[in-house]
Amino acid sequence: MLIIAWAAALFLATRFFGEWEQRQQNPNSNVTSEQGDGYVEVRLASNRQGHFVMTGQINTRPVQFMLDTGATDVAIPEDVADRLHLQRSDPVQVSTANGRTEAFRTTLRRLKIGDIVLNDVRALVVPGLDGDQVLLGMSAIKQLEFTQRGGTLLLRQTTK
Repeated sequence: MLIIAWAAALFLATRFFGEWEQRQQNPNSNVTSEQGDGYVEVRLASNRQGHFVMTGQINTRPVQFMLDTGATDVAIPEDVADRLHLQRSDPVQVSTANGRTEAFRTTLRRLKIGDIVLNDVRALVVPGLDGDQVLLGMSAIKQLEFTQRGGTLLLRQTTK
């Protein structure tokens, strides 16, 4: 009986700390929105590294975004693009933190963060981009107003 109790305690502790670590990496896994007269707002908290990571959707499928104002377009790792069944078109040369590489143009029919919805967003499928995070670049961000204060980022979409 003692072994079962220890095993159960170990399982619960592992699960608790795994979820805690995930919340530290992505404090915005459940994005909430506020709607007013002519606008929709989403308030995001930064993670421990100071990055704004959030859960959202591309074409109704869940993805994890990381805000990247240094990226011209939304940048999608190839594995994520394959899961989302994104069509690739023209190859282009892009400059990344790791140097120059080839990427492929695509268009996201629908990108959603909370209740903010953007349509026909220009994006790139980047074969050399590691991980599962989609870099939310300026092709999406420029369609919104955004303000950062301290560890909070406010995204606002005007609806009128």
